[in-house]
Amino acid sequence: MKNALSVRSNFLVLSFLLLWILAPIGSVLAKAPDSKKGPVKCTMDFSLKSWSAFYKSAKGEGVISCSNGQKSAVKLRGHGGGITFGKYNLPDGIGTFTPVGKIQDLYGKYAEVGGEAGAGKAAMGHALSKDDITLNIKGKGTGGGFGFDFSGFSITPVKK
Repeated sequence: MKNALSVRSNFLVLSFLLLWILAPIGSVLAKAPDSKKGPVKCTMDFSLKSWSAFYKSAKGEGVISCSNGQKSAVKLRGHGGGITFGKYNLPDGIGTFTPVGKIQDLYGKYAEVGGEAGAGKAAMGHALSKDDITLNIKGKGTGGGFGFDFSGFSITPVKK
C-alpha cells in the first residue's frame, strides 16, 4: 500500500512538472503569428501641386503599394493656413507609412505642422500623423516660398 501511494505521489508530481514546463510552450505556439498576417508596410508614389498666401491649398494624386500586394490609387488634398507664401510643383514624391493592419487604415485626414523656405528647384519633406500612423513624405520639384503653417492633409481612394 505504501508503495502504491509513493507511485501515485510521484505520478502527480511528474504530471504537475510536465504541465508546468509545457504550458508556456503551448501558449507561445497558440500565439504564433501567421506569416501572411501582421504589420503591412506601405509606400506612396505621388505628385502634388500647392500654393499659399496665408491660406494653403494642395492637390495631387498617387498610388499606395503595400507589402501584402494591395494597391490603391488615391486622391490627395491639403488645406490650412499660417504665415506662408509660395507655390510648388512636386511631380515625383515618395511617402512612407508606419506599418498598418491593412491599406484601408491609411485613408483619412492627417495633421501637419510645417515650415518652408526656398526658391527655384524645390525640395520638401514633411511628417504627417493620423492616430498612431505616421506618413513621412519627401519630394523634389520646382517652386518656392517661405513661412510656416498648420494644415490638414487627406488621402482618399479613387473610386473606380
